[in-house]
Amino acid sequence: MASPLHILHVEDNPSDAALVQGMLEAEGLTLDVARVESRETFLSALEENSFDLIFCDFTLPSFDGKSALALARQRYPDIPFIFISGTIGEEAAIEALKAGATDYVLKTRLARLVPVVRRAVHEAKERHERKKAEETQRRLLAILEATTDFVGTADRDGRPLYVNQAGRKLLGIGEGEDISGTVISDYHPDWAKQLVMAEGLPTALRAGVWSGETALLTRDGREVPVSQVILSHRNAAGEVEYYSTIARDISEHKRLEEQLRQSQKMEAVGRLAGGVAHDFNNLLMVIKGYSELLLTRTDLDVQLRKEVEEIGKAGERAAALTRQLLAFSRKQVLQPAILDLKVVLANMDNLLRRVIGEDIILKTVSDPVLGRVKADPGQIEQVIMNLATNARDAMPQGGHLTVELRNVELDETYAQTHIGATPGRYVMLAVSDTGCGMDAATRARIFEPFFTTKEPGKGTGLGLATVYGIVKQSAGHVWVYSEPGRGTTFKVYLPRTEETAVSSATEAAGVAPPLGTETILLVEDDERVRQLVGDMLKQYGYTVLIAQDGKEALRIAQEHKGVLHLLVTDVVMPGMSGRILAGRIALLRPEEVKVIYMSGYTDDAIVHHGVLDADVVFLQKPFSPETLGRKIREVLDAPRNQRGAG
Repeated sequence: MASPLHILHVEDNPSDAALVQGMLEAEGLTLDVARVESRETFLSALEENSFDLIFCDFTLPSFDGKSALALARQRYPDIPFIFISGTIGEEAAIEALKAGATDYVLKTRLARLVPVVRRAVHEAKERHERKKAEETQRRLLAILEATTDFVGTADRDGRPLYVNQAGRKLLGIGEGEDISGTVISDYHPDWAKQLVMAEGLPTALRAGVWSGETALLTRDGREVPVSQVILSHRNAAGEVEYYSTIARDISEHKRLEEQLRQSQKMEAVGRLAGGVAHDFNNLLMVIKGYSELLLTRTDLDVQLRKEVEEIGKAGERAAALTRQLLAFSRKQVLQPAILDLKVVLANMDNLLRRVIGEDIILKTVSDPVLGRVKADPGQIEQVIMNLATNARDAMPQGGHLTVELRNVELDETYAQTHIGATPGRYVMLAVSDTGCGMDAATRARIFEPFFTTKEPGKGTGLGLATVYGIVKQSAGHVWVYSEPGRGTTFKVYLPRTEETAVSSATEAAGVAPPLGTETILLVEDDERVRQLVGDMLKQYGYTVLIAQDGKEALRIAQEHKGVLHLLVTDVVMPGMSGRILAGRIALLRPEEVKVIYMSGYTDDAIVHHGVLDADVVFLQKPFSPETLGRKIREVLDAPRNQRGAG
């Protein structure tokens, strides 16, 4: 034997153990023997090592062979166990064999030992190979039964030998139905036709394999497109003994391809929209900021004040459009809360009824016990309002609008057929109308920003794009079902949460921000925004140090002799991000410098999936002078290590 036999020998007499080992080695066996005497060392050896054989004396001073056999069989039932004893009687030997011993050898007849060992090792190897083959067969069968592809075999006359569970389901064969006496064409005429009669197929099968796209017919006559492989299996004489096939249902393939193309297009448009919103927000920051600063002046005449107010209103409308673009591109900063959508919907009931008008009947339906979701309440209200408005516009002559709230679970099958969906527990918000519906071409584009079927001036084309972005950023999924003339249903799936709601204090509005005298380092790469925010800060009494990028900001922070109370920095800047800058300034300054981040475009270094880190203070551009002033005082007045750490 090439590899050594690992033997555990339970024997209290070292001479007897050496005699046994010497006899086996004299017959050419290579051995690795571990000798033990007690129960404790026996159990320890079994746990720590792997053995091919166990030899055991029948009687030992502190242990006995029957106990050793029981322990060995309990832990390792397949290891051959051979008694080598000078005291075991015939009756005891028979009982030992019944208890699981492989054999026994008397010490007075050790000549039997070598053939007993060889036979035991050979039989153990055969058992191992047999169990290995059975396990392999069991695993292969389990794989065939678990696969979602059709797998089947048939004899040379087309009679089925085996059809797996997926194949039975596809063809309509009962789970426990015996298929051995039937012709496969009873269930699968198209497959049988291809196996036996299809033009060119016999020639291909003579070569051993045929593959292609075909259409299988189910028991109820449905046609299922599949990608199929058929193989012929031959005996040693070259005669076909049986056929096997693997077929994959590809009916969803084209639909998924279309979904993927649409998803990729939406991602590309989203990136473009987010970039546009970022640049546009910097412009709006200047327009709105200076108009609001002008309105604080007391020397404006009535007409000029009115004109400045109109500029501000136009800027606010433009800012609302950029917020919608950011929502679509999933770049909004979320303020999530634990929500009961029934409460959200109930609070919106009066507003919804005013929006949809008296000629549309509103009906709400909900599960009695509805799960909670974690989402931004303002954005969820916007989703409901946008969907209701869209439904209203689809029913100019009136109709029915139904809003449903349900607990649902999306399984793997749903996720596989709906790009972007993830299996799990959700709360479904469904908004259904009885309006004009949509054709396939329209459905493919409804979530694109600025796409609209309405007349010019009747809509921006951002309503459904906003819904799409909000739902996606909330880790949800949105799907639409519609037929021309039959109405439309939008289904929004938001992940359920087990968290409980936590109340939070709201910021008082309408109160003028208090002034301050602290020193603030302002870092902004856009010159116009830098000038505007600097003017805002000076208006509130602060000493302002201004830098156009991270490099200049580090120099100023190093050279400034006094205390630096606050860093106000843009998030995305060339060369160095705001987050990296804050970290480097924290190393430069011995005192803790508090930080406020600002941006018209969020960044994963500051905002993870749109949700603010607990230690981050963030201002979304464009913001008003009052918002900036209140936020600065909030951060500066907060205890150290509580708010605005970099």
